[in-house]
Amino acid sequence: MSRINKNVILALLTLTSSAFLLFQLYYYKHYLSTKNGAGVSKSKGSRIGFDSTQWRAVKKFIMLTSSQNVPVFLIDPLILDLINKNFEHVKNTSYGTTSDCKFFCVPRDFTAFALQSHLWKNEEDWFRIAENMGFQCLKIQSKDPRLDGIDSLSGTEIPLHYICKLTTHAIHLVVFHERSGHYLWHGHLRLKGHSDRKFVPFRKLHFGRYPGAFDRPVLHQVIIDGLEVHIPKDPMHFLEEIPHSRFIECRYKEARTFFQQYLDDNTVEAMAFRKSAKELLQLAAKTLKKLGIRFWLSSGTCLGWYRQCNIIPYSKDVDLGIFIQDYKSDIIIAFQDAGLPLKHKFGKVEDSLELSFQGKDDVKLDIFFFYEETDHMWNGGTQAKTGKKFKYKFPKFTLCWTEFVDMKVHVPCETIEYIEANYGKTWKIPVKTWDWKHSPPNVQPNGVWPVSEWDEVIQLY
Repeated sequence: MSRINKNVILALLTLTSSAFLLFQLYYYKHYLSTKNGAGVSKSKGSRIGFDSTQWRAVKKFIMLTSSQNVPVFLIDPLILDLINKNFEHVKNTSYGTTSDCKFFCVPRDFTAFALQSHLWKNEEDWFRIAENMGFQCLKIQSKDPRLDGIDSLSGTEIPLHYICKLTTHAIHLVVFHERSGHYLWHGHLRLKGHSDRKFVPFRKLHFGRYPGAFDRPVLHQVIIDGLEVHIPKDPMHFLEEIPHSRFIECRYKEARTFFQQYLDDNTVEAMAFRKSAKELLQLAAKTLKKLGIRFWLSSGTCLGWYRQCNIIPYSKDVDLGIFIQDYKSDIIIAFQDAGLPLKHKFGKVEDSLELSFQGKDDVKLDIFFFYEETDHMWNGGTQAKTGKKFKYKFPKFTLCWTEFVDMKVHVPCETIEYIEANYGKTWKIPVKTWDWKHSPPNVQPNGVWPVSEWDEVIQLY
């Protein structure tokens, strides 16, 4: 009897221990692991062994924006790059599909989304609900630069960035504003003096080091890690825009000061020229965009933008710059098909190429091609009567976006150096008499074309 009791007791102890062990495993899997961020079940879109903090922060953010009808879209470069590389898989993923967390679980401190400001109406309610859901939110706003030259509106502030943190992961919401050139602009993320600079690693943020400009993307809804998100339909194009998105605002205050000192020309002739020049610039931009050729405002057109935020009425032409490596052989045909006949062609692709097209109302389009040397850049000039060559030297420069005559166009980022090279330190003073062979401080002789080459390098129409 004693032996039987010992066996029964031993069996009961073994059964109890096994049950307790199973309970511990179940509890760890379903409670502790989730609480400590070790992983959640695959049906929730995470991979066991991965930190799900990021995924859960993104999920809550999407729930928040969806419930408040805030139309955000994903712009995070790292995740968009992963999506682009696995686009077919993402495109064919349906809602509820069980899969590993491949995108939102990549270890990082923040995830970037964007919002078009004119589509958001209930900002205060959104903030209150976000805080109730456990988010800590920081709002960055600043003066609207478009109103900088208007005394009564120059202090108007607009939202630029929102950063909302849940536990250790932050959502960076970049506010895009629609501009008159039918593109999207975001502002500089500049912290106020009292801001907590340890709130998130601001220096690691991909957006906000400087203002940026982007084409308005067509959005596409996809399922990523079990979450419904909108992304640019062409993620590769958006990714290519990011490193070249820097934007320089026109200097509205300085332009107003300029016109206080030098009265603007509002004669019928001046207004007619500006109208024709604007139409010519828009047509040229459209033509070059079809060809995939980068260009920027150069010479007098660049000076007009920088000095007075407008076209100089006595300039009589539109000036554009193009890097010679971007030249395409069908550029002349494309402009002629657009209704702009070739007026002259000077130089050749290897040396001092310059094209001029005739617009309507005697306004011409001059395109200068720039060549790069070790320590400078230059474009050439040719005197048709003598075959003399000229070289205009510029410090090396990069390209930024700006807005000019209701268009998103490129200008040299190093604008002041570019303008001073071409017009000297006195560029603020209007000069109506200009000799392209002698007036620019950066012009220098560059030899003479051999007479045997004149038929090729000096073509007048």
